[in-house]
Amino acid sequence: MTGFRYSRWDGTQPGLDLDADALMAELADDLTHHGDANAALRRMLQEGFRDRAGQRVQGMRELLERLRRQRRERLAQRDLGGVYEDIAERLREVVDIERAGIDALEEAARASGDQRRQEVVGEATAERRLHLDLLPPDLAGQVRELSDYDFASPEARERFETLVEELRAQVAQSWFNQMAGAMGNVSPEELARTKDMLAELNAMLEQRAAGEEPDFTGFMRRYGDMFPENPQSLDELLEVMARRMAAMQAMLNSLSAEQRAQLQGLSDQLLSDMDLRWQMDQLGANLRAAFPDAGWERSYDFRGSDPLSWGEAGEVLEELGDLDQLERLMGSASAPGALAEVDLERAAALLGDDAAESLERMGEVARMLTEAGFIEQREGRYELTPRAIRRIGAHALSELFARSSADTVGRHQAPRVGAGHELAHQSKAYEFGDPFNLDIHRTVRNALRRGGQGTPVRLDPDDFEVEQTELTTRAATVVMLDVSLSMAMRDNFLAAKKVAMALHALISGQFPGDYLGMVSFGKLARELRPEQLPEVSWDFDYGTNMQHGLALSRRMLARQSGSKQVVMITDGEPTAHFQAGMAEPYFNYPPVPETVDATLAEVNRCTREGIRINVFMLDATDYLRDFVEQLTRLNRGRAFFTTPETLGDYVLVDFLDQRRSLGRRGGSGGRRSA
Repeated sequence: MTGFRYSRWDGTQPGLDLDADALMAELADDLTHHGDANAALRRMLQEGFRDRAGQRVQGMRELLERLRRQRRERLAQRDLGGVYEDIAERLREVVDIERAGIDALEEAARASGDQRRQEVVGEATAERRLHLDLLPPDLAGQVRELSDYDFASPEARERFETLVEELRAQVAQSWFNQMAGAMGNVSPEELARTKDMLAELNAMLEQRAAGEEPDFTGFMRRYGDMFPENPQSLDELLEVMARRMAAMQAMLNSLSAEQRAQLQGLSDQLLSDMDLRWQMDQLGANLRAAFPDAGWERSYDFRGSDPLSWGEAGEVLEELGDLDQLERLMGSASAPGALAEVDLERAAALLGDDAAESLERMGEVARMLTEAGFIEQREGRYELTPRAIRRIGAHALSELFARSSADTVGRHQAPRVGAGHELAHQSKAYEFGDPFNLDIHRTVRNALRRGGQGTPVRLDPDDFEVEQTELTTRAATVVMLDVSLSMAMRDNFLAAKKVAMALHALISGQFPGDYLGMVSFGKLARELRPEQLPEVSWDFDYGTNMQHGLALSRRMLARQSGSKQVVMITDGEPTAHFQAGMAEPYFNYPPVPETVDATLAEVNRCTREGIRINVFMLDATDYLRDFVEQLTRLNRGRAFFTTPETLGDYVLVDFLDQRRSLGRRGGSGGRRSA
């Protein structure tokens, strides 16, 4: 298998360029659309993303496909039946060499001319041939019979003894979880030591089950050389052993019933020590109980032609088990934080360094967002924080500004001097009627210039200078966001919601003295708090109740001062309204005159209260155009016929134009098209 070197990224190696702001920018559209941090993180986990440098962080879909491809390649290449065939073939070679040795003995006896020798050799060779002819068909029986057989051929005896030693070592390595190099030479002393180790390990498991604390340190001092993984706790040791014993069981499960019986019998024959067998079975039972999900029942369908030896099979089955475990962990991960349990070094060995790095980076996503104050856990779920909501709005705002020409969008300026509370850092001689914001420094200086130095300083009204103030303006805006089903069906909702969040970011950041209210309207209208905006979704119900939305907006604006306006974003005409005494709204499509009249009556109320209504229409039908023209004639607001792609440009430019021209009352209604 290809070798890898893997280490945790410490900032010195070239790697992925991640920070919380970049992650929020990556999640912004998803959070804007759905408002669910958990769902957004799940989708990021599945699909992956690119970091600030454009480097790809692979998602679970991509990594799982790579994992499954690795498994398919192993199964398509190798033949597990080779475990059985390799042993059977080598035993046949031993028997063939022995038969040739018997023939050679008889030939040597005949060539000697000694009749007595020929008779003795003839009887011995006949007995040997009979023994070989009566060998059992199963591998375990053949090994058992040949172990008691008096070989005529030294080469055959040497080959058989070598085969038995190799098989005993391979079986021991498989069952004892490939414990150290001692298993390469399974001497009686090593088997006895292994038996003692198993007995102590089983005793520790019994101690733990009884609520006692096992002496793991002492155990490792005595048997640590058998565990090259250098486990740091009893749990780590047991997990390694369970995984490898499950791999051995998976190999047996993957064989045919005949092959399984042959190899199981051979294993019993090679490891005939009954107490050792009992300790191994006891350990297997304990590990099954402690790790029921280790994959004891799994099996694989090998379809290749490259035969596996017993030792190779254990390694390949262990890799397949690790791939299965990694697939279960990755497939069940519902949030990036769940990937913290992945063994990154093993993932690098199985899938490559880039895959392991993607898993590590993906596992850090939730931690980075939490530490940056963008998300927090409440009752097992991630929730967006106010800072995240501002960040999403700022992202939407910068995205919309980036599409607008630089000279179209202006900053908030009101270059008039007048009554207000913002200092202009200029002063003037006091005149009757000016606010008495006395500039002490200039006033005293004027008195000293007039009367000369010395104290006391006597002030005269002509000495007075007052601070000038900028004319401060205040606007109150309510955004009415259409959340009827048609907005989602026509792919208009994301653009509309993004604009609402951008307006919130713009006003809270650049015009903190302004008021911004939010109203969603479908069949019913609801007031929204800014922190609720990311979670707003469309209504799974029919109905566009502009009347209710306008009435709610009017009540919200009644509590505010300054210039007042409603920004309504919609893609449909009014199809629902409340009638006097009704608990539920009346709905009808196409619109009936009663709904239109009720909506326009509410428009008139807004007009009388000085509220301007600006309508931004998406996918406007002829009927909607006619209705909006009636609305603008009554209200002297403006109508914008636009698309999801240009909606943000129109809303932001119009809002900023209005802020720049505050103080100039009046104007005529108009219409612009995109």
